[in-house]
Amino acid sequence: MRLQDFRVLTFDCYGTLIDWESGINAALQPLLRQGGLALSREDALEAFARHESAQQSETPGLIYSDLLSEVHRSLADEWGVEASDAVHEAFGNSVPNWPAFPDSTAALTYLKQHYKLVILSNVDRVSFAGSQKRLGVEFDAVYTAQDIGSYKPDLRNFDYMLERLAEHGHSPSEILHTAQSLFHDHAPAKRLGLASAWIDRRHDRDGWGATPPPPSGAGYDFRFPTLGDMAKAHKEEALA
Repeated sequence: MRLQDFRVLTFDCYGTLIDWESGINAALQPLLRQGGLALSREDALEAFARHESAQQSETPGLIYSDLLSEVHRSLADEWGVEASDAVHEAFGNSVPNWPAFPDSTAALTYLKQHYKLVILSNVDRVSFAGSQKRLGVEFDAVYTAQDIGSYKPDLRNFDYMLERLAEHGHSPSEILHTAQSLFHDHAPAKRLGLASAWIDRRHDRDGWGATPPPPSGAGYDFRFPTLGDMAKAHKEEALA
């Protein structure tokens, strides 16, 4: 299997292109300061992962900015911190402030010369618009949880994406799903027989951070520490 075997790259955004862990950690600081809490970054991210996953299962139709506000409310309750609705809403609206990984824009710009680029993200349209400005790349299609009414790893999200891409003449064999989360992306992609590339952004850290641990059997076909490394591998293939 070669990277050049594919015509479409479908991307998770948050954790893969956008450094959501840094964004989440920064957006949680007001709550942690208010509570006088000294949680480590990893402990805070793991708590976020637990509450986000539970909230997505409980309210799959809630748009992501509102869902994040509920996650923040649950974290405040767990940590024993009283916070106003405005504070919870500020966290929910923080997505456009989350930074892009340093390599994302250059790598996407290169890959766009060789593939159609598609987003499949657990986000809402308004939040993603802010992230797209940070990335500075126009995607060929954007499919969000707001469009679909469910959150990955629900297979409905992948079915929706595959159906839309089929309408544009793309078969599953042409698609390489490119993502950081083994839980949200690689496990369901494998169940559907999609090839995938793991952008292992946490390759130099233990644990799973803001993502729940993956189920057994989560697999992938390529692994790169960064998206820049994936673009470099494509260049090397082309020269071989």
